[in-house]
Amino acid sequence: MCLIMEASEDGHDDGCVLVAPSNFSMVEDGIYRSGFPKPENFGFLTTLNLRSIIYLCPEPYPEENLKFLEANNIKLFQFGIEGKTDPPTPMPKDTVLDALKVLVDVRNHPILIHCKAGKHRTGCLVGCLRKVQSWCLSSVLEEYQKNAGVKWRQRDLNFIEAFDTLSLRQCLLSIMYRYHGYGFKRKRLLHEEENVQTPKPQAAKV
Repeated sequence: MCLIMEASEDGHDDGCVLVAPSNFSMVEDGIYRSGFPKPENFGFLTTLNLRSIIYLCPEPYPEENLKFLEANNIKLFQFGIEGKTDPPTPMPKDTVLDALKVLVDVRNHPILIHCKAGKHRTGCLVGCLRKVQSWCLSSVLEEYQKNAGVKWRQRDLNFIEAFDTLSLRQCLLSIMYRYHGYGFKRKRLLHEEENVQTPKPQAAKV
């Protein structure tokens, strides 16, 4: 995906191509997903006016990316989820839950979710979000498979299916969120309390 910026009014050819990260798409208003952003994607990301990024890998964030975040006042939430397939690493429920708490907090929007390819770890988090939004399970799993492509993983589908959304409500304590509708209707979050600290990012585990 790319955007072409038009030339300026003074006649100078300032047009440039803005390239989106791999596997970029909008989850809903204010929530985006993608693969790992590269420097050539920074121009595109500035058009999203991001407040936050959820990073789902254990590896340290590249220095160049950190400088971009600092320059654009974007907050980084890192949740170190291993992506190994040999042997396969189970998806950590508690870590996904912590990431989901950051994701549903509208104070962090607009927000971008990404891992390395933007398929499996990102897909699991988005799948859990859809369950909170009361999507039917078949639609949740279909969306995961569509974004994962031929490399979809049965264990990811099992994790999404087994994820208990009630645990989110229990962990939020003094913050309550209510979702209205899904599909073609805009999903809204009603924030009932404001004086609650934003969850801190998890330390990366190598």
